[in-house]
Amino acid sequence: MPGSPERSASASGGFTLVEVLVALSLLMAVSIGVVSLFTVAIDAGRVARDRTMAVVLAAGKMEQLRSLEWRFELDAAGLPSPRTDLVTNLAVEPAAAGGSGLSESPSGTLDHDTPPYVDYLDRRGRWVGGGGSPPGSAVYVRRWGIHRLPVDPARVIAFEVLVTTIHAARTRTTAGPRPWNGEDVLLTTMVTRSVR
Repeated sequence: MPGSPERSASASGGFTLVEVLVALSLLMAVSIGVVSLFTVAIDAGRVARDRTMAVVLAAGKMEQLRSLEWRFELDAAGLPSPRTDLVTNLAVEPAAAGGSGLSESPSGTLDHDTPPYVDYLDRRGRWVGGGGSPPGSAVYVRRWGIHRLPVDPARVIAFEVLVTTIHAARTRTTAGPRPWNGEDVLLTTMVTRSVR
């Protein structure tokens, strides 16, 4: 019988090859989109981790600079006499004598690895060396500059600390000033001499 229920149920009970191919194509398109989202999320997580670590490393170096002696001390006559640390080496861990302390840095210390105004750190932020070129285990480069303000050089000093990844530092052009790439962390502060 042409209109029997058994025959119409068996005719509509399966999928055709075209339907299966269309369903598989849709599934593959969605899967490719999800995989690309995972890639973007992993990359964003890496960038966020590097930025967070760079902020912590820059703040640590800024605190080291601020801890060096930059003050006035009253002499026997009660007059202020400047005291400035000009010998501490902050490019080694722990800080030691034999450096430049708070001596004014040459121009370009934030653009190039200029000893003793540079050090290198590993993925976890541990110090791995200083000098003009990074060791193999270095992931971050930390550079700093020290400048006295021209309007009051005896009282006001400015500190700048730049932290970036070794990869970002190597991919930069060497000519001209440092371009902002969004991966760098730059902290700047000024300190005024006080009488203690």
